[in-house]
Amino acid sequence: MAEPVSRNAAKGAPKSLSGLLPFLRPYRLQIALAGLFLVLAAGATLAFPLALRELIDGGLVTTDRGAQTMALRDHFFLLFAVAVALGVFSAARFYTVSWLGERITANLRNAVYAHVLRQSPAFFETTQTGEVLSRLTADTTLVQTVVGSSLSMGLRNAVMAVGALGVLVWTNPYVMVQVLGILVLVVLPSMWFGRRVRKLSRASQDRVADSSAIAAEVLNAIPVVQSYTSEARESARFDASTDDAFHTAIRRAKARSVLVAFIISATSAALLWGLYQGTQAVLRGEITAGHLGQTVVYVIILASAAAVLGEVYGDVLRAAGATERLMELLHARSAIASPERPVSVPVPPAGSAIALDAVSFNYPSRPNTPALRDFSLSVAPGETVALVGSSGAGKSTVFQLLLRYYDPQAGRIVLDGAPLDALSLDDLRHRIGLVPQDAVIFSASAFENIRYGRPEASKDEVYAAARAAFADDFLKALPEGYDTFLGERGVRLSGGQRQRIAIARAMLKNPPLLLLDEATSALDAESERMVQAALESAMAGRTTLVIAHRLATVQKADRIVVLDHGQIVEQGTHAALVTQGGMYAKLASLQFVA
Repeated sequence: MAEPVSRNAAKGAPKSLSGLLPFLRPYRLQIALAGLFLVLAAGATLAFPLALRELIDGGLVTTDRGAQTMALRDHFFLLFAVAVALGVFSAARFYTVSWLGERITANLRNAVYAHVLRQSPAFFETTQTGEVLSRLTADTTLVQTVVGSSLSMGLRNAVMAVGALGVLVWTNPYVMVQVLGILVLVVLPSMWFGRRVRKLSRASQDRVADSSAIAAEVLNAIPVVQSYTSEARESARFDASTDDAFHTAIRRAKARSVLVAFIISATSAALLWGLYQGTQAVLRGEITAGHLGQTVVYVIILASAAAVLGEVYGDVLRAAGATERLMELLHARSAIASPERPVSVPVPPAGSAIALDAVSFNYPSRPNTPALRDFSLSVAPGETVALVGSSGAGKSTVFQLLLRYYDPQAGRIVLDGAPLDALSLDDLRHRIGLVPQDAVIFSASAFENIRYGRPEASKDEVYAAARAAFADDFLKALPEGYDTFLGERGVRLSGGQRQRIAIARAMLKNPPLLLLDEATSALDAESERMVQAALESAMAGRTTLVIAHRLATVQKADRIVVLDHGQIVEQGTHAALVTQGGMYAKLASLQFVA
């Protein structure tokens, strides 16, 4: 069973970003360059007050007008050089860091998406699609903001703050020791506020995900929503969810505002105290005017750096919450995985052999309700077997176990002489063609939808599959033929047309085992006859399992297996089962008499 994704984890704050390390390691060179440019830009900023001190003490104090003019010119050239260096290094830092943010975010998004695609259906029983989409979009955007901007700004301002503080301590040791003591008192409550902000950030992101989940669910069912005139009710439900997200975000914003205000106010108060002591030192003649000017600029740099660090800390806390959620997805492990040493079994030329031996299975979401109980069934290569029975009898469960979407709790399943869990998932599923009851059509052309069954297939093979599924005529009649865009979920096609495309897709794949789940259920009588003939042709030379509620479609099956409450109660040909007068005969009499 897949591990559920936690919604209430309360892990460490900024250290949660350590989950990004595997995505950062491949770009050590770019990170080193960004760090170099960051230090150079910070160094240029820290050099500015030194140049200003030389300007004041060396260019303004002298009484010789000519010497003063030359000195001022030299000092202004020095200031200009510092400004140019600051601009160049800042631009290089910005580009490098932005590249890193975009690249790492793209890699993270790709990794999460690829990992989610490999999860078993049990994962999606406990995780909403909208929740996953929210993490792929909103959460990765927060990570991008930090990696591509905020973290760089924070590091640059941290370097400048340390540099400015170092110079201030070196030039004014007595005063700055007092200031440092006050700053320590600022840090402790800031850490407490920070934990509060992180928890609220995580809660805010969860509420946004709830809204996304509602929207995804409703938009995918818009015909049903409109048929029940539930637009207002669904809008109200979405409004309530977004209001919940809004109020949670406001609580986060309030906590973050208090944090930023406290950091800026307390830091500024401490630095103003140091500046006041500096002005008193000038009045006493202990330091020069240039020294005071230098101190003022360094105090401004330190104060502004502290303000930026307060803002960045809030961004880092939000990104930490986002990273936690993304890492939860990446660390979710599915119980359905390929074995470390899969066996290799040749593809049989005459269809697959199947054996289910004493299989018992309960769905993870319904642990107390058995879907199959001590179920045993053998299917010979090339045989066509129909599974019939009432809804919930276990027919679709057999298909899901054969595709290894789940593993049974007891018994074993053998395909072509190999246990199902000994085959790699790719090898297993390449051997199986599935035509589901609800045909899935992707937002692409008709041609690409059919070729989804075998991406390397040629045009002629695609056209041949379409003709075999009796889809060629209506596809050619579309505005752009096979290249016509079919819309999201194939909204531009009828149900029967979507089903024939799904059948063509399975035919193109040409697997030794074909699973037909009510494959003709959406067709009218004429289309059903055509597709039934095409399916009979497709069944030749391969093993076929058919799920059918309409018994008229399976009368020609080699064997009909009747299921009831997860067990086989009857099996045989149509004629033999009708003669027995059991459950199948009752179902047949109801349908054929009707």
